[in-house]
Amino acid sequence: MKRDGRKIVAVVVYDYPMARIVDRAGVDLVSVGDSVGVNMWGHENDREVTLDQMLLACTAVRRGVERALVSCDMPYGPVQEGAEAAVRAATRLAREGGADLVKLDAAAEHPEAVRAVSRAGIPVWAQFGTTPHSTRAAAATDDLVAEARLLEAAGAALLDFTHSGPVAGPAVAQAVAIPVIGGLGGGPWLDGRVRAIGNAVGYSAAALDDTLDRYANIARITLDAIQAYAEDVRAGRQIRGQ
Repeated sequence: MKRDGRKIVAVVVYDYPMARIVDRAGVDLVSVGDSVGVNMWGHENDREVTLDQMLLACTAVRRGVERALVSCDMPYGPVQEGAEAAVRAATRLAREGGADLVKLDAAAEHPEAVRAVSRAGIPVWAQFGTTPHSTRAAAATDDLVAEARLLEAAGAALLDFTHSGPVAGPAVAQAVAIPVIGGLGGGPWLDGRVRAIGNAVGYSAAALDDTLDRYANIARITLDAIQAYAEDVRAGRQIRGQ
């Protein structure tokens, strides 16, 4: 797709019903993010998510996807423990979870893990660029291009460039042969975009009160529907959908 100039559409999903919907919509890549802990289970931060929990979410999404590629995030821990631990975790995500590829956060800090997992036959989606570039020095673009080339040389199949920006973004995308996609801080200068569906369609309760520009506000529709259901019950009317 990169060679043909076709943009890659990626979404972050955590559950079977939504996985079925996004696959039917024709997205190219479905990512099971470690943000599932915060957004679905109420964890304080992403680092609390375990490998077993990622396997649970990945298995559910895998069952709902027939056509798109499925990526699963490596939880915090295995990569930091070393290459062997990373390979063991990646192997479980691929074999037990059904992931087509695994995503390694802060991969530029652990190129040896990228190399080991890739050599084990499991494609790697390597994430880098977590610091907003407005806080970086003017030479940041050269550093980021070097990081991207390092990850490509280590065997990464594609890159997740966070906070790419309109300067470093196109420079990195042009510097490597593998696709470069991104979410937060990304733009049309990359080879594609990734977006958490929960944010894009207002799936969480936070969408009831914020003013973000979204493609829909499912939370508001759901709240209105539940209130209508409650009114029917309290008024002694027959409820819908039974």
